[in-house]
Parts: sequence; structure tokens; C-alpha cells
Amino acid sequence: MKSGAKAMYAIGAFMLLMTIIYILATNFVQEDGYLGKVEWAGITGLALATGLSFMLGGYLHFTEVRCDILPEDWEEAEVADKAGTLGFFSPGSIWPAAMAGSIAVLGLGIAFFHYWMIVLGAALLVFSVAKLNLQYGLPKESH
Repeated sequence: MKSGAKAMYAIGAFMLLMTIIYILATNFVQEDGYLGKVEWAGITGLALATGLSFMLGGYLHFTEVRCDILPEDWEEAEVADKAGTLGFFSPGSIWPAAMAGSIAVLGLGIAFFHYWMIVLGAALLVFSVAKLNLQYGLPKESH
């Protein structure tokens, strides 16, 4: 098992322990003369975080089996072993800013519960994501 899966399994085990402690702590705290009042919001959040950590650990476990050994899993690795080209990032692209604006419109629509703004933000987000992904994949238009 490689380092990514181990880290996520460790986080999942920690979250499971914290969930159990939280359940016991909230169950045995007396508030307003009532003992054993269950606090569902915190329990649900911690349980979902635990499940997500284990799901990510399982995904990394199954996908890392098919990969070659990575420098972080090799004990004699140097920092330079991980160096190299990470990818191509377009410095002049406007589409990341357009995506941020689309997310802002969508978030404001959700926050104020305006259906027209939610639809507009979602449409703008789909359009800007498509343009970002296809900005170098489409042929140039000739005039």
C-alpha cells in the first residue's frame, strides 16, 4: 500500500475515533436537566467525513496498485526525483476567471434562492468549463 492510501486510511481511522468520542461526549453531557440528548448535526458531519476518508483511501489503494513506484514511496529518493514538467498552464486564458464569476453567480443564486440566477450561473459555468477544456482542442476559425 502506498503513502496516499495510508494517509487517507489514517485520517479515516482518526475521524472514526472522533465520531465515537463525540457520540459518547454528547450523550453523557447534561444540558437543562436532560441527560442523553443526541446532537445529530455533528454526528452526521463526522460520520460523513469518516466515510469520505475511507472511500478516498480505498480509491487510492486500488489505483496506486496499477502505478509504478512513486518517489514518495521510495526510501532512497531525492527531491530531484519528483521534479519535472507538471503540465501546460495557459497564462493568457480568460476562462478560469470566467469560471470564478460563474461560480459567484451560482453561489449568489443559491444563497438568495433565486431560481433564475441559479439557472444562469449553472449555464455560465457549463459554458466556461467547456471553453476552458476546448480552448486548445478546437480548430481555428478562418475568415
